[in-house]
Amino acid sequence: MRPFTTPILALACVLAGSSLAHAAGTLEQRRACRADAMRFCRQFVPNVPKITACMEQNIKKLSPACRAQFR
Repeated sequence: MRPFTTPILALACVLAGSSLAHAAGTLEQRRACRADAMRFCRQFVPNVPKITACMEQNIKKLSPACRAQFR
């Protein structure tokens, strides 16, 4: 799995209503990227591939904390 996909997968799980215990990724990743995903990619939740593509298209607009999760 690409490093970029893990935080997106975690975010999709959280936004789709999954319990935190079952969400992939770290709490730090979810906290760092949730607002950006909702701002730029809300229409694609819970479709992980589409969220990933959307976040990649908006990488320059992401908060520094979220962008750091994809390095």
